[in-house]
Amino acid sequence: MNSYYQIGDYKKTYRDFQLNVPERYNWAYEVFDKWGDDPNKIAMVWVSDNGESREVTFSEFGKRSRKVANMLTGLGAKPGDKIFVMLPRLVEWWEIFLGCMRSLTVPVPGTTLLTPKDIEYRINVSESSIAIVDADNLDKIESVRSRCPSLRHIVVIGKTTSPFEYENLLTSASPNLENPQNLSSDPLVLYFTSGTTGFPKMVMNTHSSYPIGHVITGKFWLDNNPSDLHWTLSDTGWAQAAWTALFAPWNMGSAIFIWDQRGRFDPESTMRMFEKYPISTFFAPPTAYRMLVQDNLHKYNPKALRHCVGAGEAVNPEVIESWQDGTGHHIWEGYGQTETVLLAATFPGMKHKPASMGVTAPGFYMAIVDEDGIELPPGTEGELAVRTNPQRPVGLFPGYWENNEANATSFRGDWYFTGDLCSQDEDGYFWFVGRADDVIISSSYRIGPFEVESALVEHPAVAEAAVIGKDDVLRGSIVKAFVVLASTNKESQELVVELQEHVKRVTAPYKYPREIEFLSDLPKTISGKIRRSELRRIDNKSK
Repeated sequence: MNSYYQIGDYKKTYRDFQLNVPERYNWAYEVFDKWGDDPNKIAMVWVSDNGESREVTFSEFGKRSRKVANMLTGLGAKPGDKIFVMLPRLVEWWEIFLGCMRSLTVPVPGTTLLTPKDIEYRINVSESSIAIVDADNLDKIESVRSRCPSLRHIVVIGKTTSPFEYENLLTSASPNLENPQNLSSDPLVLYFTSGTTGFPKMVMNTHSSYPIGHVITGKFWLDNNPSDLHWTLSDTGWAQAAWTALFAPWNMGSAIFIWDQRGRFDPESTMRMFEKYPISTFFAPPTAYRMLVQDNLHKYNPKALRHCVGAGEAVNPEVIESWQDGTGHHIWEGYGQTETVLLAATFPGMKHKPASMGVTAPGFYMAIVDEDGIELPPGTEGELAVRTNPQRPVGLFPGYWENNEANATSFRGDWYFTGDLCSQDEDGYFWFVGRADDVIISSSYRIGPFEVESALVEHPAVAEAAVIGKDDVLRGSIVKAFVVLASTNKESQELVVELQEHVKRVTAPYKYPREIEFLSDLPKTISGKIRRSELRRIDNKSK
């Protein structure tokens, strides 16, 4: 099946593309409900952890989400109030998100992996007045409830003795609610970033930034159309769920596929889903792709798969090659942040450059700049920045919520500084170097962690790898690698030397890890990013 919205002449599309933002806008009414005009149009195919499936129409979601909005209002929630939502991949998560849009309340999504301490911090700093949780995770919130003064009600999904049981509350809620005609600049959703150091920052997106901006994501990168069934591997607490399991595909009228798998990620069961259901487009983070390609992909026969994308970190070229060989499909890479929609990608129909982030997405102007916001020439490393002046692009968040210090750091002059160090080639393709605080300076050489990590995971003995800089008297810093071995391999000094020599061969010799430590798992943030601060702590502890 050919690409539906192939970007075609990129330069022409980039030049002519624009998104219009009306003064008043509510996506749930303006877009979502329009797909519900066909009462039979499927919005979601949902599969439970034990394999039972159901289909939910746009019309049913519309009715249920209006009841959710009226329920929230009935509980005393006012426009702008924060609603902490911590649920697994239940259908109710999407009902609640839509219901918050309709009631002008602001969902604060959190993953079920959060600890009570995490929950307490998020509820208090966001001043959430209502929490919605499933019965399996109720104890976590109850354990900190007395320390959350803003929290008035806890709504529970599933069997509970609580008077605030979700379905009971919906029973008496009206299914009717008019479009509130809210300002497009009103707050829509509050996400917590997962940085490498310090407490998470609050990212507030508006009724225009995510809903309208993700037209770019759905149309040009996901390549979605009204006949697609799109699957995104994402926890509901991660912004990627709003990105590619809500706004982007539903903007284009696609149905979304949700598998409420519990427990550890299982590559074989994941691949079997492509045989059982007509999943046509697919998003997965690179970690998942790395695990999937360790299986024999040739033994699977996907029903309808035609288009695959990946983001969150760079996808290693050997993983792309293995996926292509095993499934017949390329992994089209994209780049963006919780603070933005899609910023860069290699779009279907364009030339692919292995390990590149791709080119600037239509609707944005990006450049590599120095600390003063001066654009740097091709081939020069600097910070990737989004131009905000003279016109702020649709799809960029207005700023960190109640965090003047973070805003002053990120918004300087005419730019939003992403915090990512990159370079750009003569053709306009961006290349990721590392986070601004992760680049290793060794003997005056600048070494990006990804280059070393990418080289390490090419070795068949390595399942995952992460790199940090370690203080060294002679060189300033040396490269230290933390390696998770594939299941059939054992750690040894001989393997350390073999991996070091392998990195020397794959990349520049000065980049090889002078120290390698083996771990059973890499410490990661909730959204799957490497926690380098924790690796540094492990390194200090092992001295």
